[in-house]
Amino acid sequence: MTSASDLRAEAHGRQHKDVSGGWLRPAVFGAMDGLVTNVSLISGVGGGGGSRHALVLAGLAGLAAGAFSMATGEYVSVSSQNDLITAEVSKERHEHETNPDEERGELAAAFTRQGVDQHLAEQVAAQISAHPEHALSLHLREELGVDHNQLPSPLTAASASLVTFAAGALVPLLPYLAGFSSLTAALVLAALAAFIGGGLVARITDQSFLRGALRQTALAATAAGLTYLIGILVNSLAH
Repeated sequence: MTSASDLRAEAHGRQHKDVSGGWLRPAVFGAMDGLVTNVSLISGVGGGGGSRHALVLAGLAGLAAGAFSMATGEYVSVSSQNDLITAEVSKERHEHETNPDEERGELAAAFTRQGVDQHLAEQVAAQISAHPEHALSLHLREELGVDHNQLPSPLTAASASLVTFAAGALVPLLPYLAGFSSLTAALVLAALAAFIGGGLVARITDQSFLRGALRQTALAATAAGLTYLIGILVNSLAH
């Protein structure tokens, strides 16, 4: 069902992006982390003289371990954050039930801090306090900066992180899975994915495609270069 705010946005010819669904941050983080992690891992093993078999094994192990680790971390962190907010909501609801006058005064004070006349602020606070759930929501936004009715989903965050990490980590493995044994091909493909991915993320956030693309490519190249040098160093020490 289309909400009143959606209808107003459409009437003005614009629509805001969904910024509260809880999927964008873990999806972006997962994809970029998967790509950088696995291209770095493959670069390190390749720099150390690893065989194609060793590279594929390391890459697949990194993909599986990283994807499930990311998903677990996202699920636990989002669940813990939601639990904390729920506990604070319970405390605030208790305060509204036991000290309604004090809470109404806090609400009026919040309005005056934003420039509303004292008398008008008290009138508005009284009207809002007549609807306990509305007053509770406003207090939570003022004091905690959250909307307890729009908390992100732990399952959505975990799923987005798992899928996108695996997709990103798969990219540098593709040449090896296709039967090639070229580290250069894996690095070029990863660089291309980093360039496109960084640019697309930048466009989602209304930033420059080129700036985002170059930034992500540079970060991925730095990580891969460092692990490649570590691989060469370890290989030289071993011999």
